[in-house]
Amino acid sequence: MADRRLQVFHTVARQLSFTKAAESLHMTQPAVTFQVRQLEEYFNTRLFDRTHNRISLTDAGQRVYEYADRIFSLYAEMENAVRDLTGEVSGVLMLGASTTIAEYMLPALLGDFKAKYPEVSIRLQVANTDGIVSMVENNSIDLGVVEAPVSNKNLVVETCRMDQMVLVVPPSHELAKRKSVPITELCNHPYICREEGSGTREVMLEAMSAAGGNGSDLDIVMELGSPEAVKGAVEAGMGISILSRATIDKELKLGCLVAINLEEPIERPFSFVHQKQKFRLRAMEKLLDFAKGYCKEHQ
Repeated sequence: MADRRLQVFHTVARQLSFTKAAESLHMTQPAVTFQVRQLEEYFNTRLFDRTHNRISLTDAGQRVYEYADRIFSLYAEMENAVRDLTGEVSGVLMLGASTTIAEYMLPALLGDFKAKYPEVSIRLQVANTDGIVSMVENNSIDLGVVEAPVSNKNLVVETCRMDQMVLVVPPSHELAKRKSVPITELCNHPYICREEGSGTREVMLEAMSAAGGNGSDLDIVMELGSPEAVKGAVEAGMGISILSRATIDKELKLGCLVAINLEEPIERPFSFVHQKQKFRLRAMEKLLDFAKGYCKEHQ
């Protein structure tokens, strides 16, 4: 509804990147650059300083950004007020989720949400926990769902549910018959690890340290970017790993993996993360309420 040039400028200014803005707006980078240049021509001044592949706001750009921020807040307030009167829930939501949540929790949740609110369009971006938190910080997504604690105190973090982590091994492994193992024993076996920035990896290393171990003692033979890849490597006998119990239901039923409890139980929060915005789209409020209820029903 607002001037497209201003919307594009506002996105670039938030992220201080034409490339990231193009990705979040689903536009080409030349199209983003064109819109910003049009706005600069309208004001007859530069809004960004561009040096060595980095950009920063000029004084004029900072002033335009401050007004644009207020304008879009008013638009959101107006839209919410009208939709409250009409009862309509529609719009486009940018959602981000860390890998485990995107693959194993969100499909059913979003399917049920879309059945109830068919006029809401959801665009989902998947990354590890660090990546999703960064997207929330940059305002490139409306809502993030992550699987590790969030340290940024300027964001709103609401726990959805707790997730239990377990050791997974192939049925032929020497640990397969054990009821539980200390986490420090992982250092005695080849280990399949998630990539840096993954919530699974972060929680595992914190638990190892709390138990008196050292993550540097792990014999990491592979680093993989998704639970599916980790499970495949463990099934193939390449090593053992710690994963969310929620990710291995199928493998446990088929008998191709064995889950072993850790003597020092590891639980982590699945959390919603978003900016402290006074006014949010009605669709986002509905999604948050729906997701909280869904998590309570599926503990």
